[in-house]
Amino acid sequence: MGALIHSELWPFAILILSVAMVVLMITKLSFHPFIALMLSAIFVGLISPSLPEVAGQLPLITVVELPMTEFGIVAGKIAWVIALAAVIGTAMMESGAAEQIVNWLLRSLGEKRAALALLISGFILSIPVFFDTVFFLLIPLGITLAIKTGRDYVLYVVAISGGAVIAHSIVPPTPGPLIMADTLGIDLGTTILAGLLAGIIPAVMVLVVGKRLNQRLNIPVRIVTKSANSENSPSLILSILPVVVPIVMISIASIVEVIAGSLPGWIAFQGNKNIAMLVGAVIAVILWARTQNMGATELWEASGKPLEIAGIIILITSAGGAFGAMIKHSGIGDAIGFATQGFEVHYLILAWIIAAVMKIAQGSGTVSMITSAAIMASLLGPNPELPYHPIYILLSIGFGSLFISWMNDSGFWVVARMSGFTEKEALQTWTFTLACVGLVGLVQTLLLSWIFPMI
Repeated sequence: MGALIHSELWPFAILILSVAMVVLMITKLSFHPFIALMLSAIFVGLISPSLPEVAGQLPLITVVELPMTEFGIVAGKIAWVIALAAVIGTAMMESGAAEQIVNWLLRSLGEKRAALALLISGFILSIPVFFDTVFFLLIPLGITLAIKTGRDYVLYVVAISGGAVIAHSIVPPTPGPLIMADTLGIDLGTTILAGLLAGIIPAVMVLVVGKRLNQRLNIPVRIVTKSANSENSPSLILSILPVVVPIVMISIASIVEVIAGSLPGWIAFQGNKNIAMLVGAVIAVILWARTQNMGATELWEASGKPLEIAGIIILITSAGGAFGAMIKHSGIGDAIGFATQGFEVHYLILAWIIAAVMKIAQGSGTVSMITSAAIMASLLGPNPELPYHPIYILLSIGFGSLFISWMNDSGFWVVARMSGFTEKEALQTWTFTLACVGLVGLVQTLLLSWIFPMI
C-alpha cells in the first residue's frame, strides 16, 4: 500500500476519489456545495503524501490549515469583485436598466429577430449578473413574445439561456473566468476581450441549434407571467454604463500595457478590477436610488439582499478554489506529465476534457472551471512554454465546463422550472445546446490558437 501511495500515479487516485466524494455529498447526501468542497479539500490533504511543509506545524494540522489558507487566498482575490457584481446586477434589474437594454434591442432588431435580441441581451447582462438571475429576468419576455406571436417558444428559451451561459463561462467578472484568469496568470483585460470575441461563433451556434430544435419540438407555453412596470427606467445610455464603464476601464489598462510595454500609475489604478467594478457599482446604485426614489438608509437596506447572495457565491467559489489548490498540491500536474510521457498531448484538448469530465461528474460549471484551471496550472508550471497564449487554455476550460448539463446542475433546473419544460424537454433543448456549444467552442479555440497564437 505504501508503494502505491508514493507512486507517480497516486495523484490520479486522489483526483478520482475526491471528485467522487464531492459528487456523492452534493447529489446523494444533499450536502451544501460549500461544505462538500471544503471537506473534500481536507480529504485530499489526508491522502496526499507530500503536502508543503510548514515550520513548527504538525503534518496533520497542515492537512486542515492548508485548505483554509487556500480558501482565504481565493476569497481575498474575488470577494470584492463578486459582491460588487451582485450589487450591479440587482441595481440594474430594480432600476429598470436591464429591461431598458432588452427592450431597445427588441425594438431595434424587430420581432422577426427577437431571438437574436434575447441572445444578445442574455450575453451582455451575464457579464455583471449571474446566470440564474439573467434567466429570471429575461424568460418573462420570451414567454410574452411566444404568447403574442404564437410560435418560437423553444427558440426564445434556447437563445436566452445559451447567450447567458456563454458569457457566464468565459467573460469575467463572473466567478469561474475570474478565478481561471488569476490561476493561469492571465491579464484580466485580455481575458475580457478574448472572452467577448470568442463568444461570437458559439452564440451564432446557439441560434442555429435553437431554430432546428424549434422546428422539431412543439413545446407549448405553460408559464403565466406579467410585464414589469418600466415607467421610471433610466435612458438607454445610462442603462448600459454600469456594464460598459468597468469593461472599458480594465480594457484600457490592458491595451496600453500591450502597446507601451508598461503602465503609468494612474492607468494601472483605474484599470484595476477592484476600482473598475467599484465605479460600475456606484453608477448602478445611483441609477437605482434615483429611479426608485430611495434615501440612503433605504438604499443600503435594499443592497443587503444581493450582498447576501454574493456571500454564498463567494463561499462556494472560494471553497472550489481551495479544493482545486489541494488537488494541485497533490502532485496531479507531475502525474499527468508522467502518464503522458512519450505521447503527443495537446494541452487545449486535455484542458477541455478535464473540464468536461468535472462538469458531468459534479454539475457545477464554476467548480469545473476552478478545479480544471488549478490542474492545468500545476501541469504547465509557473513559466509555461506554449506555442500559443495561455488565454486559449482558459477558453478551452470554459467551453469544456459547458459540456453536458443534466440533473446534477442547478442551471438545468433553473431553465426547466422557469420555462415550464419537463426534464425530457430540458435534456432535448438546454442539455443538447450546451453540448453543441462546448464542442464548437473547442474547435474554434483550436483553430484560433493555430491561426492567431498571440505570442
